[in-house]
Amino acid sequence: MNSQTKKTNNALFDFINNSPTCFHAVENLATAYEKAGFLALSEKESWNIAPGGKYFVRRNGSSIIGFTIPKEEVNGFHLSASHSDSPCFKLKQIPVTRTEKYLKLNVEKYGGMIMSTWLDRPLTIAGRIFTREPAGKKNAAGFPVLTQHLVCLEPGSCIIPNVCIHFERNMNSGMEYNAQTDMAPIFAVDTEGKIKNDEDAQKLFWSVIAKNAGVKPETIMGSDLYICNPEKGAWIGLSGDMIASPRLDDLQCVFGTFRGFVAAGGSSRTFIGVHAVLDNEEVGSTTRQGAASTFLKDTLVRLCECLGIGGQDYLRLIADSFMVSADNAHAVHPNHPEKSDAGNRPYMNGGIVIKSHGGQKYTSDGYSIGVFSSICKEAGVPCQMFSNRSDIAGGSTLGNISNTQVSVKAVDIGLPQLAMHSAYETAGALDTQYLVDAMTRYYRL
Repeated sequence: MNSQTKKTNNALFDFINNSPTCFHAVENLATAYEKAGFLALSEKESWNIAPGGKYFVRRNGSSIIGFTIPKEEVNGFHLSASHSDSPCFKLKQIPVTRTEKYLKLNVEKYGGMIMSTWLDRPLTIAGRIFTREPAGKKNAAGFPVLTQHLVCLEPGSCIIPNVCIHFERNMNSGMEYNAQTDMAPIFAVDTEGKIKNDEDAQKLFWSVIAKNAGVKPETIMGSDLYICNPEKGAWIGLSGDMIASPRLDDLQCVFGTFRGFVAAGGSSRTFIGVHAVLDNEEVGSTTRQGAASTFLKDTLVRLCECLGIGGQDYLRLIADSFMVSADNAHAVHPNHPEKSDAGNRPYMNGGIVIKSHGGQKYTSDGYSIGVFSSICKEAGVPCQMFSNRSDIAGGSTLGNISNTQVSVKAVDIGLPQLAMHSAYETAGALDTQYLVDAMTRYYRL
């Protein structure tokens, strides 16, 4: 393994470790964009777009789109899309319950996680809170002015304990976990009996959150808080040929496509480069910041308007554009190879996976597979094919959903991994750099 591959994966670990939630991931991307010379835009303000410029815009603090404008004529868009969210547990708005002397967090599932992997490990609480400005200040629309604050408590802030095998003898023969009763994290034990009622419990929780954010508890008006796995990424295997980390799905693709996008430096002569990271893929994408929203379309239409491109000319550009939908893929499992298709069997460290499906759950078709395979070949990157077994239903991803708003030729890809939607996932050490190299080549076309 060369030094660049090691450096890239260590940078991936840093990015994931500093991105416990989608809000942190987007904030980190915004900071990286600014360091790379991109200018921040706001959807609330007029845009001034110039040829040769580099820009980014955010929505909801959880989705972000960066784009580069060529200096010469514009012939279309080179797009990629990945997602900022991962399966986890979300705290309800009244988050604390009391049982015996324990203070617990009342959570619900966000996405389709493997619940057992969240048990018996140090966890943390992260996300965002909103505080209200003093003196009843309001914005132009007449709504109260709220300020967002990112929150991330120390690792080990809570834990979800298993029931011991002595009380649950079927633990190893098919335990079925209930999200309401079995998955409630504990964050305190009222040893001294100071928590007299539910109000005291809520006050204790919000005082800790407020201290972390540097605000007063009484100013908190709303929150989006999650239970997150704070464990850091690690090199796995005797020769370090694997990596493991929380949130590889899909922050590994977010990181790899972003690195390729920035490395290309907007050097395509005639295509607008677009790097989209969208939220809520794990729960269907049907939000104002998801792939089914107008965020991508709004951004493309608006930047074209700034360049004097509209109407039929915009549609002409869309017709000659291409999207890489990047969301991780399933590697052949060493203990259950029978779960994979007989022929379309991707392996970790085997290169980028091109995903296809007869029912078009993935966007890939013969044309887009040919285009991306050629790009990988030009970049010196191996690629491999994935299809589900014909008797196993597969999931969908961003490509087809975003195509309902921006209809372009597209391919679905991912990096091969094991234990997708686990609290701690495994992937190949070589594949992150493969994605960076392929996307660099893609954005330079």
